[in-house]
Amino acid sequence: MGAEGQLRGRARPLRAGLVLAACGALLAGCASMPDEGNMKKVDASQRPDSQSQVRVYAMPPPEDAGAVDIVQGFLEALTSDDPDFAIARKYLTKKAADNWHPERSTTVLADGPNTVADNVSNNNEGERTYALTGRRLATVNEQRAYKPDTGAYRQAVHLTQQNGPNGRVWRIDAPPPGVVLGESDFERNYQAVNKYYFAEPPKGLGTARQVGRQEGLVADPIYVRQRIDPLTETVKALLGGPTNWLRQVVRTAVPEGARLAPDTKSLTPDDKNKLVVPLNARADTLGHDRCTEMAAQLLFTLQDLTASGVEQVELQRTNGSQLCVLSKDRAPHRTADLPAYQYFIDGEKKRLVRMPGNTGSNAAPEPVTGPFGEGEQPLRSAAVSRDEERGAGVSLDGRRLYTASLVSKGSLGGPELRSRSKSEGDGFSTPSWDVRGDLWVADRDPKRPRLLWLAGGTGEPVQVNVPGLDGRIQAVRVAADGVRVALLVEKGGKTSLRIGRIDWADGRGGQPDISVVELLEAAPQMEEVTAMSWAGVSRLVVVGRESGGVQQMRYVQSDGSARTGATLPGLTGVKEIAASEDERQPLVAHSDDGIVRLPSGAQWQTVVKDGAKPVYPG
Repeated sequence: MGAEGQLRGRARPLRAGLVLAACGALLAGCASMPDEGNMKKVDASQRPDSQSQVRVYAMPPPEDAGAVDIVQGFLEALTSDDPDFAIARKYLTKKAADNWHPERSTTVLADGPNTVADNVSNNNEGERTYALTGRRLATVNEQRAYKPDTGAYRQAVHLTQQNGPNGRVWRIDAPPPGVVLGESDFERNYQAVNKYYFAEPPKGLGTARQVGRQEGLVADPIYVRQRIDPLTETVKALLGGPTNWLRQVVRTAVPEGARLAPDTKSLTPDDKNKLVVPLNARADTLGHDRCTEMAAQLLFTLQDLTASGVEQVELQRTNGSQLCVLSKDRAPHRTADLPAYQYFIDGEKKRLVRMPGNTGSNAAPEPVTGPFGEGEQPLRSAAVSRDEERGAGVSLDGRRLYTASLVSKGSLGGPELRSRSKSEGDGFSTPSWDVRGDLWVADRDPKRPRLLWLAGGTGEPVQVNVPGLDGRIQAVRVAADGVRVALLVEKGGKTSLRIGRIDWADGRGGQPDISVVELLEAAPQMEEVTAMSWAGVSRLVVVGRESGGVQQMRYVQSDGSARTGATLPGLTGVKEIAASEDERQPLVAHSDDGIVRLPSGAQWQTVVKDGAKPVYPG
């Protein structure tokens, strides 16, 4: 095709120019290089080290750049650390630059965009058209929310010639909407951040059950450009409110319309890690209690954005006077207390046993207090309430669900639920307790599959609506925040991971109307997911395999994104996995080696050779 033909995303030579710097020093040989000749700059998507220490600076278009060089230079400028994409705009006509809004969307492709010339249209003098093509992986919207979005990508780019200082030059007059770049450049340029909001009390439960409950903080994951003032951009995103997916189930203490003061350019903590946040006039009348809540949201949101963390936040009025100040040691806890124990089903007597949460302990697993620890009813699986005072267990045949105390002795009563499943391989899934002490379980009866909720674990079961569900629920785990639930959904012999939002409404007969809505695919890179557990405020650990691959364990984000290096040490034949929302706790798994634990910074350690279904409280 020649110079005006097809350019591959990862094979494009950088003709328009990028300059790289690493760790504060310029890489050897990095400088502005001539547009012609044998020297070629490194493609952004090809760099051997494309992590955060590498900085990329875009170069403006040379005066003699051809049309294909302009397209190529524009695409490379999109991968640079250029505030407001000022250099990228130099590749556009003035009108196109004024109408182009890169902050509104980011499209992530597997390998970066390929560029294909339109040979028919390019016969027109003074005009050129190219098609950007690739395999789409995800999009990031104007709210900075990530969403898996697979499929083919194709977008036309049109160029025209205009008068320049020294003659006619090519410029793009119809650019692609937003930013488009490859996965490796996205991982280098963008950083995952959790904003925090307060969980709204569920509707339909009655006020009595809300009394005495501390509102939990809910993580709202977003992506910001990690070298373009991420702290200030994150504060702006928090003040702008929760993302659309989460908005209906959380609240914010930020007053409507409150933003940074108009003259605020950048926010930086002082040498004592105190951050002063000046606000516009919409926050001037903010009361002390609500101001403190707002400061808590900021404190938790900003913890991972500086090397030492933000220790204190001060909010200011437009005149510079203090609204409130909050230190990290006085802020509410972001997560629940550490669980005292880890639990699993004993291999010999099929009873529920526990072991100390401290991985340094040599204490042998012991039966729990109460009927589940006495082996009165052999169990296939079990769940422990978050306060570790109650348990729920499924019988060996999978057809009966029981609840019992874990702090006092007593006999086991009749089952709370029965499944009509004919096969022992179906029946009830492992149950899951939510933060309010209510129980969730999936009945996997092929003729009548249901997701069920029981108030207090013993109430009349309520069938949960799951609109848009395509398949049968095999496993359910409610997040510690109480507003999200993870589901393993089987269809056609394969199982995928979905994250849904829990919506509540007033129902009939005093029962709530519960729905799990807007299901997101949380591990799209895996062809099959066989086990999962929440492993942080917006992170899960999953066991599965990619297409044509072998079994692996890795961390994934609840929005469907996966960070580089998130694969865990290998383990043979993993059947179940358990993790705590507190990331300081070790992973626990059931594998071919028995019940094993993975302390931080160590290798897998065998606890017992015979056991199954490990769980943390929840």
